[in-house]
Amino acid sequence: MIKILVDSASDINLEEAKKLGIDLISMTITFGDTEYSDGVNLTNKEFFEKLIESDTVPKTSQINEIAFKEKFEELTSDGSEVLVITLSSKLSGTYDSAVKASEDFNKKVMVVDSMQACIGERILCNYAITLAKKELTLQEVVKELNYKKSKIRLLAVLDTLEYLKKGGRISSVVAFAGGLLSIKPVIAIENGEVKLVGKAMGSKKGNNLLNQLVNKCSGIDFDMPYALAYSGLDDSYLQKYLIDSKSLWEGKTEQEDIPIFMIGSTIGTHAGPGAIAVAFFAK
Repeated sequence: MIKILVDSASDINLEEAKKLGIDLISMTITFGDTEYSDGVNLTNKEFFEKLIESDTVPKTSQINEIAFKEKFEELTSDGSEVLVITLSSKLSGTYDSAVKASEDFNKKVMVVDSMQACIGERILCNYAITLAKKELTLQEVVKELNYKKSKIRLLAVLDTLEYLKKGGRISSVVAFAGGLLSIKPVIAIENGEVKLVGKAMGSKKGNNLLNQLVNKCSGIDFDMPYALAYSGLDDSYLQKYLIDSKSLWEGKTEQEDIPIFMIGSTIGTHAGPGAIAVAFFAK
């Protein structure tokens, strides 16, 4: 039997993990002097409530080798094999911790670097769940995931530059000028790293640019998992995006069937509220 373990940077919480039949290992999020287990005692909604109220940027800690080793011992105790999916190794040392911890388990535990985060990591996990139900070996599942992950595209349009400024990613001057001009940056995860891939003036043009970039990626493979996500405490920007992106979904799926999730701490810390993201396997 293959068990799947995913970290909380996928924005899968403990309750969802149970429903999906997988296991979750949590990042630690620190607001001031208070630590939380992401997706366990801090929901995505609670995270944004605290983010909006806080003057300081929260810190996310990688999952250490000891935590992984304890989890692996628990999951392999009945003879099961374990497939681990982590967020990008270029965004955190979590992948390295998992690999080091797996070395004591004689290949009964194998680790996949998703080279993603947020819903990009989530859809790779969704695909892994499908593969684990087939009569494949752990090695075959890992090989397929490592091949397919290169086709994942994660794109997002941000509503504000404020949180990139708070995190030291851009200067105060750039953030101020961007606010005056209502600039909406579009980011992507490319080669495991967050990159700025475009800028638009206003949300309508931001949404249109997002759609253009999706089409530039050869479009969405609707035979594979895909998802939309929003950040913050309401989904009004996402609902507007669904209207602006109608051409992407028309004839492929019903809009009410599109999987929609809330962005969590890993991307949310830098994106802030009001972001919209789309993740899919490119054709």
